[in-house]
Amino acid sequence: MNYFWFKAFHIVGIVAWFAGLFYLPRLFVYHAEAYEQPEPAQSILKNQYQIMEKRLYSIIMTPAMLLTVAMAIALITTEPEVLKEPWLHAKLALVVLLIGYHHYCKRLMKKLAADECKMTSQQFRWFNEVPTILFILVVMLAVFKNNLPTDIAAYGVVCLLIAFAAAIQLYARKRRLDRERALSADLSDAGVGSST
Repeated sequence: MNYFWFKAFHIVGIVAWFAGLFYLPRLFVYHAEAYEQPEPAQSILKNQYQIMEKRLYSIIMTPAMLLTVAMAIALITTEPEVLKEPWLHAKLALVVLLIGYHHYCKRLMKKLAADECKMTSQQFRWFNEVPTILFILVVMLAVFKNNLPTDIAAYGVVCLLIAFAAAIQLYARKRRLDRERALSADLSDAGVGSST
């Protein structure tokens, strides 16, 4: 019976942790874009994003990560023979990467708060996709275990990366064109106003 309780709370921890891992880097995107705004909007937005990032990290993400890890350890204690399984070794390696990503997010938060972060919103968009790829791989390992079709999984991840790259580039192009249109409209309005 303990196994089911541990598994249930392990899943709850995973859902909450990944919600934060998906959302925090998105806040970093908006935080980086705040630097493009004129004052006082820039200061107001940066301050608001710092508060949101800190609360998300401290109140949701870190407790959820700790719950996930604690329940995983509890699950393993109910079935210690699973430690001999290669799929679990691969899954644990991915979880170690996720924990590293989690802590790197804290470092980025501190840099953003100190106005020392040099990453652009475009780079943060790429950074935002890392937990998605790791999440997919972890879930596939948990479901397929040692029967994971690695060739299909590899092709799927490559296709996903290509789709992410295309979406990020298309969005960057759209934003650039929108800015150019807005600048052209401002210039034409200024020209019309000065000639009348």
